[in-house]
Amino acid sequence: MPRKPNYDRTALIARARDLFWRQGWAGTSLKDLENELKMKPGSFYAAFGSKDALYELAMDTYAADGAARLTTLVEAEGALRALQDYPKLVISRDSAPAQACMLAKTVLELKPRDHPLAARATTHLKTMEGLFADVFAQAQAKGEISAERDPTALARRYQSDLMGLRVSSERGDIDARLIADEIAQSLSLL
Repeated sequence: MPRKPNYDRTALIARARDLFWRQGWAGTSLKDLENELKMKPGSFYAAFGSKDALYELAMDTYAADGAARLTTLVEAEGALRALQDYPKLVISRDSAPAQACMLAKTVLELKPRDHPLAARATTHLKTMEGLFADVFAQAQAKGEISAERDPTALARRYQSDLMGLRVSSERGDIDARLIADEIAQSLSLL
């Protein structure tokens, strides 16, 4: 009978996510992962198969967490208020290993290599875009945003603004909170 692993897989994936998010795919070696996860090579391969497989799991976790934060915010505050508060939320995570979006960083790093993980990151970004479009449509249904605007176009612009905001926040010499406030105020004009 196979032995049951004596580790928390979810916690290991979260730690790997943070390492990948901070250092990127190429900047994270197998040795880095083994040290961070406190696993020997054989245990690592038995648990995750490969660095790429673990990176994919880490991205899936990252994407699910972002979607859950948005959903929770919409349920608590309503569509427009959630869209206005989300930019502040994504840059105010003091415990985040990096401010820039892990998915965007993955696309930028791995798309030039034609790496399959870039396509996976793009899929997650499109899914998030769809969630943003749904929230914009909810705001339109409540009369908070003009019904003449295309929710998908609004979502694409919003997502681009968020990515730029997160990069600005990463710089450290810019008050990203002011940019987040400007994004929120611009939504009131739609």
